[in-house]
Amino acid sequence: MGTTKKFKKIGVVTTGGDCPGLNAAIRAVVRTGIYHGMEVTGILQGYEGMIKGEFVRLGSHSVSNILQRGGTILKTARSEAFKTVEGRKKAYDNLVKEGIEALVVIGGDGSFKGIEQFSREFPITSVGVPKTIDNDIFGTDYAIGFDTALNTVIQVIDKIRDTADSHNRLFFVEVMGRDAGMIAIYSGIASGAEAVLIPETETKIEQIVKILDRGWERKKSSMIVIVAEGDVAGGAYEIALEVKARFNQYDTRVSVLGHMQRGGSPTCNDRVLASRLGVAAVQALIEGRTNEMVGVINNEISHTSYSDVVKGKKEFPYQLLKIAEILSL
Repeated sequence: MGTTKKFKKIGVVTTGGDCPGLNAAIRAVVRTGIYHGMEVTGILQGYEGMIKGEFVRLGSHSVSNILQRGGTILKTARSEAFKTVEGRKKAYDNLVKEGIEALVVIGGDGSFKGIEQFSREFPITSVGVPKTIDNDIFGTDYAIGFDTALNTVIQVIDKIRDTADSHNRLFFVEVMGRDAGMIAIYSGIASGAEAVLIPETETKIEQIVKILDRGWERKKSSMIVIVAEGDVAGGAYEIALEVKARFNQYDTRVSVLGHMQRGGSPTCNDRVLASRLGVAAVQALIEGRTNEMVGVINNEISHTSYSDVVKGKKEFPYQLLKIAEILSL
């Protein structure tokens, strides 16, 4: 890619929504930077902290005992100011003043749009690390936070199934996924849901009722329908009302899981993924790479330019819908 670079000081920032595994990634960036003789600075409160000059030096001890913690020790925030030229100029001036020569940006789609724009305007070296519980970022098979969110969802659905079985109930469970149905389809298969509704496909109430009628005829003691919050037919409450009007054999309930999906201690998979990507990001900087995101494709570290990440659309695993249908009999 280019000649090997030696940076005196690099910065690390977490931007956008939080998710489990961010601290593991921060820890990996800090300790890899120190391993290669660099000073590492944490930027607080995402891009907003960059604009306000909120920096803190991170040593190896600073990231001790954070691997298992959810959230982010650097905090995060959405920044309207970073969407302006004036805001980005102030952020750049602060980075220069602080002596930060390169950045590791741990973020999602919105974060990469921001850093891609920033990199076109100012001569800053940066590498991104993907995180989102929605797992819809182009250029990586898995993003930090997805596996933990899935495990949280299926643990809750397993508990809901217990009460549904006890009362012959039909539950509509709404999971996160405004634009993507990854959590819905994976958790639907893992929890044995009777139906899964996602933004990527058109939801037909008649088809849901047909599936539920089939379960009723088989004398199922409970049924679960997973609804991604961004499903085009509406959220779980709206869909539940429409279904109940045509299918009232069961006592119907709705459960919206909400922000609990973002929290909790990261799973082993997320800790390992975050650690691999944090190390890979610093190594990419040393190799002279910039304006790209590190990811994992086919279990190998991959590199995708910011422009491709921003423009690309991750392919949805539609074959999983058929699997969910087959297994819901």
